[in-house]
Amino acid sequence: MSMPPNYTHGLGLRMQKLGHKLERPTATLPQTTSAPIFNIHVGVVKMTLIIGYITTVLGAVGNMSLEENPTVGTLEVLCAVVAAGTYAQDDQVGITGVPADAMLPALTGGIPGMTTQGVYLRAGTLDLRLSAGSTGSIRWTVFFVPVDSGAYMSVA
Repeated sequence: MSMPPNYTHGLGLRMQKLGHKLERPTATLPQTTSAPIFNIHVGVVKMTLIIGYITTVLGAVGNMSLEENPTVGTLEVLCAVVAAGTYAQDDQVGITGVPADAMLPALTGGIPGMTTQGVYLRAGTLDLRLSAGSTGSIRWTVFFVPVDSGAYMSVA
């Protein structure tokens, strides 16, 4: 099978499996509150994977979780909280996609991907919530597939 000259096998396979990739540069953490990390526009998208890369050691941040905050409708918790105050630079965090599961803790060598087929997010924001204020920063990468015509994600 002949591929176009600018086709990258890895990119094509990633798009088929995970969808569009969106990266949020490293940023300081919200202090004892939630803050948007990504925007969801126009309609529903299916998030197939999200990875947080700890870029600055997390201090006493307390519990950390992700939430869907739709423009219309009820806020949804996407994972149970995890105590994140001991995470070091270059650790990674993520979610399984099951709301009752805690955010995946930072592990040496990476994290497993979502164990579900993805999480459907409504138009609004994807928020990071911390129960305490402290130092640290995280760079986020999310993969998504538009479900509704014209739906997409952007960095908040």
